[in-house]
Amino acid sequence: MNELLKAVDEMPLIVKVILCLPCVDVFYGICRIVKGAVKNDLVWIVLAILTVFPGAFFIWILDLIWVLTKGHALLLGEDMFS
Repeated sequence: MNELLKAVDEMPLIVKVILCLPCVDVFYGICRIVKGAVKNDLVWIVLAILTVFPGAFFIWILDLIWVLTKGHALLLGEDMFS
């Protein structure tokens, strides 16, 4: 699972931006769930699930901003909001 997160982190910026588009942003939601499973943190998994289902309507905007300014999607950096 760590390999998936590492591969996502090493993707080119244009691919990360494309993955932020509505309906495709579910990919980042799945990555958040995987990161929660890797960290073995229930709170992280709940946050990740909330970004997939009810948050899918607006989370892509936040992911786009995070990718353009920080290089990774929301909640996928080293720290929660790094």
